Parts: sequence; C-alpha cells; structure tokens
Amino acid sequence: MSKRILIVTDDAGESQEIYYARHRFLEAGWTPVIAATQKKLLNTVIHDFAPGWNTYIEKPGYLIQADLALKDVKPAQYHAALLIGGRAPEFLRHDARLIKIVRTLHQQGRWLLAICHGVQILVAAGLVHGRELTCYCNVRNEAELAGARWLNRQSVVDREKKIITAQTWESHPEFYRDIFTHLS
Repeated sequence: MSKRILIVTDDAGESQEIYYARHRFLEAGWTPVIAATQKKLLNTVIHDFAPGWNTYIEKPGYLIQADLALKDVKPAQYHAALLIGGRAPEFLRHDARLIKIVRTLHQQGRWLLAICHGVQILVAAGLVHGRELTCYCNVRNEAELAGARWLNRQSVVDREKKIITAQTWESHPEFYRDIFTHLS
C-alpha cells in the first residue's frame, strides 16, 4: 500500500502548487488526497510575478476536485500533510477542524510541509515559535511576530519538528528535493 499525503487547499489555492504536488507525489508512488472545507470542484488561482509590480499578480487558475472535506479527514491515515499557498490559507487558518488536524499530525510525529502562504496555517496552529522557516516574503512579518526566524531560502528543513517550508512555486526544485529526502 502506498503512503498517503494530505494536500490541504481550497478556493483560491495556488494552481501550480496543487497540481505540481499531486503529480510529484503520484510519480513517487504516494497517494495524494486533496482536502478542502467541502468536497467540491475548487476554483484555484495563478499567482505570477510581472515586471513593474511590487507584489504578485493573480489570475483565475485551473479547476481541481477536492477528494474529501476536512470534516472527513482522519489524521492517522496520513504520513504527512502539505499546506498549499495562494489565498486559501487566509481563511483556512480560521478553520478549527484544520487546526486540530495539523496539531494532531504534529503530535503524531508526522511531517508538515508548507509552501508560500501555507505557513499561515502553521502560525495559527502555534507551531512556528522558536523555529527557522521560510515562506512568501510578504508573510514573513506574520511568521516572525509568531516567534519564527525567517530565512531567505527556497526551502528550509526543521528536522526536529518535522517541518519543511518553501517560499513560492518557484521553490519547487529545492522544496521537493528536501521533501523526498526526508519522507523516504
């Protein structure tokens, strides 16, 4: 039986991060399971970096089916969880069910992976204090106010707490090298 990875996102999740994760885990023989607030067709977004803009631009992204609702997630069935970025974490971090899932996985010693704004969920779960991490630069202040030390790297591994973080979808090469080095 293959290992299962819980991929958490919702409407306004970053398309490239969701699809790359799903395909990369399938390629590695894992079973990716996409969870959202509802089991439904999700509206994702594409964040890109354009010349002359001080921050990213947002366009409508691909549609992707959530495999299950957060209320149906049983943390013991997953070897790790990936918290996708985009704007979805802005509201997912307020979902008590998700915070409980993330804390339970952490307590069980499972790996937690967060990219871009996904770190906002780790912050809400109280898991970043005293940790080194990375995330999208405009989430840095939030992470630091929660007691984290932000590093300007594409990917940061905290072996002790089993947390791997990345800045954006541009971090995929480093992030997934780190993920498959530590999840094997």
